[in-house]
Amino acid sequence: MPNAPHTASCSAQPLQGRRRLVLGLLAAGSLPLLQGCFPVVATGVGAGAAMISDRRTSGAYVEDEGIEWKVASRIRERFGDSAHINVTSYNRNVLLTGEAPNETVRGELERIVAGVEHVRGVINEVVVGPNSSLTARGNDALITSNVKARFVDAQRFSPHNVKVVTEANVVFLLGIVTRAEADAAAEVARTSKAVRKVVRVFEYISDEEARRLDNPTGARK
Repeated sequence: MPNAPHTASCSAQPLQGRRRLVLGLLAAGSLPLLQGCFPVVATGVGAGAAMISDRRTSGAYVEDEGIEWKVASRIRERFGDSAHINVTSYNRNVLLTGEAPNETVRGELERIVAGVEHVRGVINEVVVGPNSSLTARGNDALITSNVKARFVDAQRFSPHNVKVVTEANVVFLLGIVTRAEADAAAEVARTSKAVRKVVRVFEYISDEEARRLDNPTGARK
């Protein structure tokens, strides 16, 4: 049974399987800005290509899209515009970022997520405070784009295996990766322009498991 992450700013439900969900913090230089990352559902040829290059199973990939939509919809129905919450699901583990008006709302978010089918874990990184501005969210979107571009330029790991979410100049990294890949991704993100901090939300696997998952001829269900 994997160990749940322990930090002052998050909580997690118990996780299943061989992989471990690890939440780590890396400090970096900074500027104060903010954003939101809204789930985008890939469709058609794009979705098929993305699934082929992804280490998640095809079932998990599709379920993640559904989880994001369901959680975001329920939060929106419950709180409307009083909270600004971003929902990111990766391998059925849900990362929440954004702003809540108070601790009561922040805590209720976790109960909403836990009530959605197929969710394995919740990482609550929502802060209590006013909703971020559109300008701040736009700046965070630029940070995300820059980090992704630098992943490609670095050529130290497959960018397909690391998902990037930015909120208030804090970069969250999600994925099913080896320790070496995690370290490389965190270093690139940490040294990117305007990044204040890097948070790892990775599931770690061995080099052997990574090779197996990356083998396109392997059976994956």
